[in-house]
Amino acid sequence: MFYIYTKTINGLVQKMNVSTEDNMPENILWIDLLHPSASEMAYISQYYDLEIPTQEEREEIELSARYWEDSKSITINTHFLVRNQNDEEAEILRNETVTFMTTKNILFTIRFNDFKIFDDIQARILASPKNFEDGYDVIDKMFEIRVEKDADILEWIDKEARKLRAMVLEEKNEYTYDKMLKGISSLQEINMRVRDSLFDKRRAMTSLIKSDKIDKDIKQNLTIVLKDLNSLVEFNVSQLNVLDNIQTILASQINIEQNKIIRLFTVATVAMMPPTLIGTIYGMNFEIMPELNWEYGYPAVIIVMIISIILPMVFFKKKGWL
Repeated sequence: MFYIYTKTINGLVQKMNVSTEDNMPENILWIDLLHPSASEMAYISQYYDLEIPTQEEREEIELSARYWEDSKSITINTHFLVRNQNDEEAEILRNETVTFMTTKNILFTIRFNDFKIFDDIQARILASPKNFEDGYDVIDKMFEIRVEKDADILEWIDKEARKLRAMVLEEKNEYTYDKMLKGISSLQEINMRVRDSLFDKRRAMTSLIKSDKIDKDIKQNLTIVLKDLNSLVEFNVSQLNVLDNIQTILASQINIEQNKIIRLFTVATVAMMPPTLIGTIYGMNFEIMPELNWEYGYPAVIIVMIISIILPMVFFKKKGWL
């Protein structure tokens, strides 16, 4: 079953659930195929004489596979970010391909996941039907909303990056270092997925603007959206640099902490060398050793050993090594 949006006589938009056994209505604006079966795609392909791309063709990365146009139709395969509805963590964001096809001013969307943006666009169509005259108006608004969503994700990444930057120089332990490294890696992964999504949509929108099948108003709006998208790409690149910088600072901070630990052990080792030497000397089993018969020899050696520990520690303290 798929969803069909039709324009009524009074200018309103009606949403219908249609199966392959039903007759197709007139004045169709948009046909949304969610989790379509093979029979449903075959029915749409035959009824509208469309060449629907296969799953392999939808996932190919060549430009010719992401956008192509003939005399009667346009086909766009583009990445949309999605996450499971039950998950609240942004780390599970991933890119999934959505196929847009247009023919006879009708928009066809083929998707295999629930995207919140589709709920938003459906609500806008039903609330303001006058703003949607054909399928090209729908795809225009779809790209506009998706770019707004990507901007919100980048703002969230920037906010989280600022938090991480503030945490770097605070008092930390091994657990917080591990937590921050995981946080940086997660933000970098999300940022790269957003970048891939932005690049993919930019290619699609640039090609769509050049098409002679869309009117001047849609081209103007897509041009504005494309400018916003380009600014997001620049911001995305700067965020990648910021995260790399934070990771470098954190790595330097970890090295400093490790050097402090190594220096502490080095100082302790050096401080223990004199008393170890003294204990070693008086541990030798020679018969003639003057201090062996001295009444206060043992406490004197203990005091000398303690002094030999204190003096290096005082020296290192003055040098600022402790």
